[in-house]
Amino acid sequence: QVQLVESGGGLVQAGGSLKLSCAASERIFSINSVNWYRQAPGKQRELVATISSGGFSNYADSVKGRFTISIDNAKDTAYLQMNSLKLEDTGVYYCYTVTKLYPWSPEVNSRGQGTQVTVSA
Repeated sequence: QVQLVESGGGLVQAGGSLKLSCAASERIFSINSVNWYRQAPGKQRELVATISSGGFSNYADSVKGRFTISIDNAKDTAYLQMNSLKLEDTGVYYCYTVTKLYPWSPEVNSRGQGTQVTVSA
């Protein structure tokens, strides 16, 4: 399993922006796909955004037009840019990745440790 380190969460006022990062702790060959989920207190885990190595992305309706998911394979890092944040975006955000350590390696599923995003009024 590839260790993922998440960062970028924090406290922000409604309308503000945050950029979450999900970085592999070791050099890898590729990030083939990324899913960002969030878990709010008392709510079910929600799939927020997903992207494949071909660049195809999808977003939950609740974040379309405000969030952007991306992969930077040169930095072994995935991102979630969050703009125009709303109170309901509050939660713990987790990245899930499918990666390859080497070109000949099988794909590996990994999950980040989670990062807290709190949006205040």
